[in-house]
Amino acid sequence: MPKNENLFSSAAAWRRRAVSRLVHRGWRWVQSAGAVSADRPGPLRFGRIGAGTRLAFPQGTIFGERWIHLGECCIIGEQVTLTAGMMPGLDLGPDPVVRLGNGVVLGRGSHVIASRPVVFGDDVFCGPYVYVTSDNHSYDDPHEPIGRQWPRSAPVEIGSGSWLGAGAVILPGARIGRNVVVAAGAIVRGEVPDHSVVAGAPARVVRRWTPERGWEPPLRTPAPRPIPAGATHQQLAALAGLEPELLAGLEQKLTSEA
Repeated sequence: MPKNENLFSSAAAWRRRAVSRLVHRGWRWVQSAGAVSADRPGPLRFGRIGAGTRLAFPQGTIFGERWIHLGECCIIGEQVTLTAGMMPGLDLGPDPVVRLGNGVVLGRGSHVIASRPVVFGDDVFCGPYVYVTSDNHSYDDPHEPIGRQWPRSAPVEIGSGSWLGAGAVILPGARIGRNVVVAAGAIVRGEVPDHSVVAGAPARVVRRWTPERGWEPPLRTPAPRPIPAGATHQQLAALAGLEPELLAGLEQKLTSEA
């Protein structure tokens, strides 16, 4: 009797593993088939979608695509919301409202919501759940529900090379300079100078670089070794310890360039 029980339990365990593998394999197929790119736009009709850009599946809420322009080689994570206009079906005029430069990364669950121009420069990297908007609720009338009052709106600009940490909020009117670090959870309004680090709610500058003085206050850790020009994808993968022989070649290249 125990042998039969083992046999039945083994068969049940095998079935569970087989079903699990099928579900995961099927979901990977769905993710691949549902991804959006210039070659496979699906039901979405963006004003522009550059070569190499990919929106992971499942996508978040997307409307006003005609006024959304995506540059080349952008990575849009799962459940990212991209909206132009307060609601679907509005005519927003001849110019784009949301513009992403080349190489922009929007992490999973991020939101870009705009009725006024929101512009990302090239190579802006956003962690998960970043919120960027040109619109905010107003509360001028104390007798009217805030959600029913007309919002205040202002354009937003995020400079090339910047990094927005997880959960950062970029409010209407923000103008973020080049190569700016926005700390996780920071709430940004107003202007942020180039080559600075901002943190807090509301965000303030906590570190800044200038050609004359370098970083103030000084960095607490040494700068990482730069990636050599011409490094291959295989060599970069070797940095993660995947292929020791390629890593050795990259180390030799770094030494020769030093």
